[in-house]
Amino acid sequence: MTTAVLPTPELAAAADARFEGITDSVEQALAVLRWAGDTFGAGFAVTSSMADGLLSHLASRVVPGVNVVFLDTGYHFAETIGTRDWISSVLPITLLNVTPPLSVAEQDAEFGPRLYERDPDLCCSLRKVTPLAEALAGFVAWGSGIRRDESPTRAATRLVDWDAKRGMVKVNPIAAWTQDVVDAYTTEHQVPVNPLFEIGYGSIGCEPCTRPVAPGEDPRAGRWAGKNKIECGLHT
Repeated sequence: MTTAVLPTPELAAAADARFEGITDSVEQALAVLRWAGDTFGAGFAVTSSMADGLLSHLASRVVPGVNVVFLDTGYHFAETIGTRDWISSVLPITLLNVTPPLSVAEQDAEFGPRLYERDPDLCCSLRKVTPLAEALAGFVAWGSGIRRDESPTRAATRLVDWDAKRGMVKVNPIAAWTQDVVDAYTTEHQVPVNPLFEIGYGSIGCEPCTRPVAPGEDPRAGRWAGKNKIECGLHT
């Protein structure tokens, strides 16, 4: 890998235009990740919610030993923690398990129990947004597994973007993938998948704020159901 270069909005825009021209979904994702690894070296990391090992698998193919950031919020399903352990044991990645400054008990003592019910935005800020910002402080570029087909708010997601809030390049290698492409890749490569998908979950977050989805519902309809909230703040 080359020495990490200075990340800029212009660098991100040029790369995005270059990779949008690749029509094969898998080759496109690998090209984005290879570029990020070659361009930023040890200054590049990817994040994973451990819904599956897809992004970790792709990244490890072209950036062996890639840093994978997992936000261990203290509210995850046991299945999610199991998927994390499974992925980190079978893929050539470096797992960075990030925990919030406050434990759940300490947060309850300071803000009251079940903050996720009374102020989910604050809870997400404390347990996800702030810890991620601190974890990424040592990097210059990061990658996520968000896709355009997941929700209307993600429909315009770029393959390579400028994260102005953090002053970093952000890559979204599978932005253009459909669920069919995801399913085909995970099946072909036997990629670990969170078992909660088998019982009706469409998108997996913290246990208190996630429910299964009904047939025909948006995959993210089970996140913060009944509340005027559709994003945790990591990607907005």
